[in-house]
Amino acid sequence: MKKIAILGSTGSIGTQALELLHDSDNYQIDYLYTNSNYELLYKQIISTKPKFACINCEDSYNKLIEINDTNTEIICGLNNSLDFIKSRKVDLSLNAIVGISGLKPTLNVIESGTKFLALANKESLVMAGELVTKIADEKGVKILPVDSEHSAIWQCLTGENNLDISRIILTASGGPFRTLDKNSFKSITVEDALNHPNWEMGNKITIDSATMMNKGFEVIETKWLFGISEDRIDIIVHPQSIIHSMVEFNDTSIKAQLGFPDMKIPINYALHYPKHTKLNLNPLNLDLIGQLTFEKPDLNKFQCIQLAYDAMKSGGTSPAILNIANDLSVELFLNEKIEFNHIPKLIELCIANHDYISEPCIDDIFAQITWVKNHINKNTFIS
Repeated sequence: MKKIAILGSTGSIGTQALELLHDSDNYQIDYLYTNSNYELLYKQIISTKPKFACINCEDSYNKLIEINDTNTEIICGLNNSLDFIKSRKVDLSLNAIVGISGLKPTLNVIESGTKFLALANKESLVMAGELVTKIADEKGVKILPVDSEHSAIWQCLTGENNLDISRIILTASGGPFRTLDKNSFKSITVEDALNHPNWEMGNKITIDSATMMNKGFEVIETKWLFGISEDRIDIIVHPQSIIHSMVEFNDTSIKAQLGFPDMKIPINYALHYPKHTKLNLNPLNLDLIGQLTFEKPDLNKFQCIQLAYDAMKSGGTSPAILNIANDLSVELFLNEKIEFNHIPKLIELCIANHDYISEPCIDDIFAQITWVKNHINKNTFIS
């Protein structure tokens, strides 16, 4: 029986993963990890009977201890949880933690010598891709992509020689403002930006889809997951979100992976790799869909894409600044303190003005958070 750890178990990806594993006799949940949602964590403990559960928030820990009547050992506090992750080797760890706080757990999972790391935390590869992949190679840990686009690429490359790759093509829905004139971006409201046409996601990633920064992040992830240079990674807008990505080979043939836009498909494949186990989903009927369309992304409207390519090419601390500045800018927009079209402007300011480090260590990367916060506070109101 394989031992599995779910980090970020109370979030969207984590809860779906536990649903997919619920009726399996081949897997044992070894530990769960969450920040503060003790009520849902307790329900998950009862349902999955893990040996351990980690919770970062002390107040939530105390409330969990009061109601916990199971044999699961509860670990309290961020530092204790991180130390535990580093010491606990399992067969597969799913990192579904949202945001920058998922980076250190990624590194600690790798240090533990876990066989497979199913990675749904974008920040790990965007902010520290070179560091993460280097340590994973040294420890013999295989990183399995969970994002639908990277899962599609991974599946297309099964059985193929990487030397035969001409380019990788990431598909993008285009978000809610694909057809909106750029002159109207100034008047975009939070409610407008949260109205994604295809996917049900959290607020942060929905805004990233609206600015298309999510696709820029995915380009950076693609570089580190598949070892391919940025000049061979392209983006194509595909509004139906049926083709999740494609690989073009040297002979100009193209492989594509198709499916309904449902995150359970890539989560399930990562959990059960290399098998495509049965899912209770409706099959994809192309005759009912009718047509699939494609168009180039408008880099003039969606400047975040170019910012991501430039940061990836620059390397060093630039991608970390890109990520941190985007997080803070999106938060300001969600709180209605800046306009939608201020997001790329703030990010560009931060990248242009930060003290660049060509080969940052993990402490260098986290040190950028304070600098970016201070810099954005000085430049919140942009003309």
